[in-house]
Amino acid sequence: MTIRLPDFKGGLRAYEPCAEPLALTPGAPLASRTVFSAAHVVADPYADTSPDAPAAVDWDATLAFRRHLWSHGLGVAEAMDTAQRGMGLDWAGAAELIRRSAAEAKAVGGRIACGAGTDQIAAGSLGEVRAAYEEQLAVVEESGAQAILMASRALCAAASGPEDYLEVYGHLLRQAGEPVVLHWLGPMFDPALEGYWGSSDLDTATDTFLEVIAAHPDKVDGIKVSLLDAAREIDIRRRLPQGVRCYTGDDFNYPELIAGDEKGFSHALLGIFDPLGPLAAEAVRVLDTGDVTGFRELLDPTVELSRHLFRTPTRFYKTGVVFLAWLAGHQSHFTMVGGLQSARSLPHFARAYELADGLGLFPDPKQAEERMRNLLALYGVAQ
Repeated sequence: MTIRLPDFKGGLRAYEPCAEPLALTPGAPLASRTVFSAAHVVADPYADTSPDAPAAVDWDATLAFRRHLWSHGLGVAEAMDTAQRGMGLDWAGAAELIRRSAAEAKAVGGRIACGAGTDQIAAGSLGEVRAAYEEQLAVVEESGAQAILMASRALCAAASGPEDYLEVYGHLLRQAGEPVVLHWLGPMFDPALEGYWGSSDLDTATDTFLEVIAAHPDKVDGIKVSLLDAAREIDIRRRLPQGVRCYTGDDFNYPELIAGDEKGFSHALLGIFDPLGPLAAEAVRVLDTGDVTGFRELLDPTVELSRHLFRTPTRFYKTGVVFLAWLAGHQSHFTMVGGLQSARSLPHFARAYELADGLGLFPDPKQAEERMRNLLALYGVAQ
């Protein structure tokens, strides 16, 4: 049977859903690349809350999704942008998420890294920004997880130039107990981060970023670059000190960046590896054998879906990620903290369904089709 899906021109088109999903089962641990999935949170659909109230999280479903990712050999990047930090999930909720997920990771033997930022303050002096970072860094380290120092809206607002970034990050790296991951999140993901590292000129900002790392290479496990600019990531990757990894955060160009070239490659810390988790893990296992062509044959076809989910305004990609988790049966509803399920249009959802179904991402295609039909009916689309 076909399903009628809305297009971007105000009409409907016929689509015939796929009958068979990809057969992807957990396999050997990943060897040639370190791969993290930045995981979403599952809202509690029964909570009496509002978009501007503290998030109500379904902890059982949220942790079950993390076990799903761990079972396929992926690490979990917790309490990051994909988990709606600053877009529905406040620091209190993020701290609880970090503690619960870190404990779950320890119980099942999963790898976890957690975001430490400054979102418990809206703004402040450089001293207040440092203190906010320190509070969050302590929570992550006390949980036993690796820390990811996230880009800070408050630091971006308070800093007068590159020297302030050098001072704040230098202070944090000197006191970090273990090597951390530094995260450069571009303004396409968060407009409040325009001019991060003290300049809107990316060449100047890159130099400051690399200066921070060069001063503390023993305290930097790696960097996550989320600028959607493959050439710049490759340039940064080649300029890193020995032993410092590059984790791609480029949801537009990840296959080529992970595959690498004769001068190196990127590891991965990606939001798109939330819906692509099992397929991404299988692709990396193929890469582990040295089969770059096979790796690209598996992962290249997913780029169209990723570029669709991360289309402008990019910061709303989380809506598509959670939508696909619902269709795939990882949660029983399509509700998001902060009411973010309303952030994308019905034609956007329809295209996401079509692309994901075409890739065989839904373990139960019939269930996914039924849920898509229910959503269409809710919007008044007759079949």
